[in-house]
Amino acid sequence: MGWFILAIAVFTEICWALSLKWAATLGTWQASTVPIALSFLNMALLAFAMREISAGTAYAIWTGLGAVGVIIGGIVLFGEKIGTMQIGFMALIVIGVVGTKLSAPA
Repeated sequence: MGWFILAIAVFTEICWALSLKWAATLGTWQASTVPIALSFLNMALLAFAMREISAGTAYAIWTGLGAVGVIIGGIVLFGEKIGTMQIGFMALIVIGVVGTKLSAPA
């Protein structure tokens, strides 16, 4: 169950970061409540996942996949551009996350 909760935490991390940019483009206090709410949800999910997964493993996966997800979300939602080198380094992050997961104790 910890891995499932961590997956949801990664998704909310991506939504949280993208909501910061969205709220900044709108510039209203109402829009600012979305990233605040997602932040609380995000931290709670990560904390729950850490009940079953070591802190280092959970955090490495959460931040790594979160970063890659935010880059992809920025491209899709905001038309941001990335270069070939960035794609290569994103692949390295994913390889690191997979290696971290595969080497984590059961």
